[in-house]
Amino acid sequence: MASARSAFTALATVALIGLLVAAGTKASLALLAGSASVSANVFTTATSFDTVAPTVSATVIAKSGLYFAGIIKQGGTYYVYANATDGGAAPSGIATIRADVSAVTTGQTAVSLVAGSYTVGGVTYGYRTAIQTANATLTAGSKSYTLTSTDNNANSRLQTGFTVTVDNTAPTATDIQAVNGGATVGRIELGDTITYTYSEVIDPESILAGWTGASTNVVVRFTDNGGQDTFAVWNAANTVQLPLGSVNANGNYVGGASTAGASGTASTMGLNTSTNRITITLGTVSGTLTTDATNRTSRWTPSASAFDTARNAMSTTPVDETGAADPNF
Repeated sequence: MASARSAFTALATVALIGLLVAAGTKASLALLAGSASVSANVFTTATSFDTVAPTVSATVIAKSGLYFAGIIKQGGTYYVYANATDGGAAPSGIATIRADVSAVTTGQTAVSLVAGSYTVGGVTYGYRTAIQTANATLTAGSKSYTLTSTDNNANSRLQTGFTVTVDNTAPTATDIQAVNGGATVGRIELGDTITYTYSEVIDPESILAGWTGASTNVVVRFTDNGGQDTFAVWNAANTVQLPLGSVNANGNYVGGASTAGASGTASTMGLNTSTNRITITLGTVSGTLTTDATNRTSRWTPSASAFDTARNAMSTTPVDETGAADPNF
């Protein structure tokens, strides 16, 4: 009689598990362990139900502190990010995710990723390593890395084919253009544009903290310097100069300190990653202005505080406006 009761209890337990699964209950089968025996029959409980290893669905390596991901430089610091889920009908949960980044950082074959919420390049990831440092000498080009994820039931999956690009070349200035968009050629006005062209894409967060490259408000300050008036770009509050360097317009455009966008219509700044250009569109202009429609060639001296997408510092070598001399603004 006792034997029959034990058999019934074991069968009822298995049936209850089946009902819980079918009902979609939140009870975790992973908490049940071991097996129940009825005569020669063995009923396996939930720990062995999870036979599927986790899968990494997305991953990227990104330098620390700036916006764009997927590109680093030799000697630079970086993180490895990932999104992953455990598989199977009764997942036991992810225990570990480890990255082999030895192609970038010698000896780092099993770097742990920690669960959390991390955002880079506008994408949110559930796992990230501690900060890593790339080898001081690292050839440019694509480098491979792998991820191994393991669940709480010891199912493990190695995933390969992930890459990061190494770029060791400093960006340079290639052109500066101040183009009329208002009513009078040679006069600084609402709608005029200033375009800075780089040899490669500049990371927007190196220009302005939190900037993604989308249109954002700025102020342009013009300084009277006789026939060599200059201008520079400041933040929207007009309190901090942005690392776009300084431009000598080689003409007489203002009779004193003047601004565009400090009041009235704001000046705006936008990044075009297809053309490597940052374009400023002037807002409301205030101050003493002078019209200078003479053909001029501007000179731009960049700031070393700007970086490319790999965090290579900008070259400060000046560049002259390309093309034939023409009126600014």
